[in-house]
Order: sequence, then structure tokens, then C-alpha cells
Amino acid sequence: MKGDTVVANNYNILNDTSKIPDDVTLYTVAEVAKILKTNKNYVYQLINAGILPATQIGSIKIRHDTLAKFLAKAEGYNYNDPYNIIKAS
Repeated sequence: MKGDTVVANNYNILNDTSKIPDDVTLYTVAEVAKILKTNKNYVYQLINAGILPATQIGSIKIRHDTLAKFLAKAEGYNYNDPYNIIKAS
């Protein structure tokens, strides 16, 4: 069955932990809000706007390296409205 093949392949990928870096850190939305000194709703806005990539593993999680890339890219810009990003003045 086709669906069983996908599950089996995903199971094999997940069991091969040699491909997972040791320094993978996952943050919850609440943890990201605390790091950014903002609130959870704003983090959800960033995610929903497609600005901050996230994954759902139980609850929504954001990788440490993804957050670091977002912060580097965000420097010099005003993200008060995630749907209308402008240069910081």
C-alpha cells in the first residue's frame, strides 16, 4: 500500500539519528516570545505571515538556527506589522 511505504520511509529517516546535528534546539512559541521580548500572539503573526518558519511537532516549534537567521535578516527593518515590513528609521 502506498501510504505504508511513506510511513516506512519516514520511520527509517527518523531512526537514522546520524544525520541530525547535535546542536539542534527547538523553541516553543512562548520561548521565542520571551527571547524576542514580545508576546506569543506576535510570534504567531510572524509565523502566519510566512516570515518565521516553524514546524508543528505536538505544538509549534521554531529551530534555533531559523530564529537566528530571522534576527539577522530583520536587522534594520521595522516588523511591527508583519504584513507591512518597512526600513527602520
